[in-house]
Amino acid sequence: MAESPSGSTPEASLRLGPSARPPEARRGRGATANPTSRYDAAAREIFQDGDWEADAPAPLRTQVTPERTARIIARNTSPDIPFDRSVNPYRGCEHGCIYCYARPTHAWLGLSPGLDFESRIIAKPDAARVLAREIAAPGYRPATIALGTATDPYQPVEREHRITRAVLEVLREARHPVGITTKSDLVLRDLDILAEMAAENLVLVAVSLPTLDPHLARRLDPRAPRPEKRLSAMRRLSEAGVPVMVNVSPIIPGLTDHEIEAILACARENGASRIGHALLRLPGEVADLVADWFAEHYPERRARAFALLSQARGGRENDPRFGHRFRGEGAYAEMIGQRVRLAGGRLGFAFGRMALNEAAFRKPGAQLALF
Repeated sequence: MAESPSGSTPEASLRLGPSARPPEARRGRGATANPTSRYDAAAREIFQDGDWEADAPAPLRTQVTPERTARIIARNTSPDIPFDRSVNPYRGCEHGCIYCYARPTHAWLGLSPGLDFESRIIAKPDAARVLAREIAAPGYRPATIALGTATDPYQPVEREHRITRAVLEVLREARHPVGITTKSDLVLRDLDILAEMAAENLVLVAVSLPTLDPHLARRLDPRAPRPEKRLSAMRRLSEAGVPVMVNVSPIIPGLTDHEIEAILACARENGASRIGHALLRLPGEVADLVADWFAEHYPERRARAFALLSQARGGRENDPRFGHRFRGEGAYAEMIGQRVRLAGGRLGFAFGRMALNEAAFRKPGAQLALF
């Protein structure tokens, strides 16, 4: 396979073969290809019979499709997740993070976990109304709702659709605890709500920051805000009294693992007080998508990255077992965990999510439940 002078391989892909897309057709996107959903009865292939530049289609545009939903709170019983319920205002995520473990969920919709995941977004405009109805139900008992566990609640389409803000308005009115995970400084738009909730210990915001390198970030998560904007968001949230966690996630072997201590130091300087971290996961189609991404951007680092992941995953690319999937096992995974613990302890971080106030909860009134 011939490489271009930059080290990329636009004429072929490492593992996704004919589903690869030419660079001009995916400018600003994370995935290199749009492989057929594993549930599709027929496979689709791109036939390229000449130069990519001559044949390249127009860049992908984001499509947002509304979805009516009867329920919005998703429940889980996973022993290694610190919450039992979550809300996701969107399916798919325009940030385009190549490593996103939620990419395979797009296959459930008959869409590709590749470029479809980041360009064909499903919005849930009824989310706030349905949420109000669910938490007003007679048998409901409050516990922290995790907002944005599969896709980012502050991805770019939220600027227009404002579903996340509507959800937060319901939670504020009900004094319901919420933990938010995001990569976006758009979270600052809702600082009025978050500061009010923080005053009653009802909110924690986790900001994901896998790298401080803006050039690497542009390739890893192309439509997410730059690292310096995420740090600035941490600072402003903290100054407003909102507790902030830094998620050093994912830690990518041979690519971002050298940055752990620097990320933690910068986050601490900008007001983060808690730490979360996770090793790169490669469930389902994510393994092939990440392999192709390495082949295009960092071909010389791919073998080492996958070898270290295999070492931490019991000889496999992915280990889905509870208790192992986020941290891994073996010498490399233990070394990563030790570095996080030592640096975090030295900087004065607390570890993991904090307990939020469940006692202040009040069921939404009839008017709120109907809005």
